Amino acid sequence: MSHKAIPGSDTGPWDQRPGHLPLQPGEHPKAIYVYQWPLRLWHWVMMVCIIVLSVTGYLIGAPPPSVGGEAVDHFWFGYIRMIHFIFGQILVVTFIARIYMVFAGNHHGRSIFWLPFFDLRYWKNVIDQALYYMFLKAPKAYIGHNPLANTAMFFSFTLPMFLMCITGMALYSEGLGIQSWQYAMFGWVFSLFGDSFTVHTVHHLGMYAILTFALIHVYMVFREDVLSEATIVSTMVNGWRLFKPQNRE
Repeated sequence: MSHKAIPGSDTGPWDQRPGHLPLQPGEHPKAIYVYQWPLRLWHWVMMVCIIVLSVTGYLIGAPPPSVGGEAVDHFWFGYIRMIHFIFGQILVVTFIARIYMVFAGNHHGRSIFWLPFFDLRYWKNVIDQALYYMFLKAPKAYIGHNPLANTAMFFSFTLPMFLMCITGMALYSEGLGIQSWQYAMFGWVFSLFGDSFTVHTVHHLGMYAILTFALIHVYMVFREDVLSEATIVSTMVNGWRLFKPQNRE
């Protein structure tokens, strides 16, 4: 996918460099195009979906005890379920599109879907990054996600989101009936977890897990935008990672 270069930026030599490897002394690009526009669009659509699904999902799991007036005059809980189902379908479709980006996009778009388990340098950088977060080591500049963030994304977002999509579609298919094609595709989830109540519980707890991740994610993004040697927030808006002057000769 084409992109307009920033004057003075260096894009060529870095296009195939693994994002989890830190820049070394003497490697001082001004800017690197990291996140393509489909990935950035997915990020913000996913954010909206998570907010809407969390609010409506909480109300579905713990509805208010009553509303005023006659029950026949109200359909607000039906609207809540409808909104939840609509945004759930949007989330599933965009998550599938995100998986497609693993194969169609640049290599920075693949990072949250795999970990280099057998790369000792990666795990050393994970430890170094953890020490930096504890203010025990100086920061390192990374092109993509730093190794600790990448590991957290994989275990705290990618895997839970996959679980939420599967359990959500299973619960939706249950309401449509066992004769529906949706139940034919996702009915096995109930056998896997034992019963419908367990699937509901896992889906509900998954919401809290993703919300916990989201809160930590937002905090760390703004923290790193101030303390690290590269831009973070603006990168998910325009796709470019800019490096601060002290990281360049």
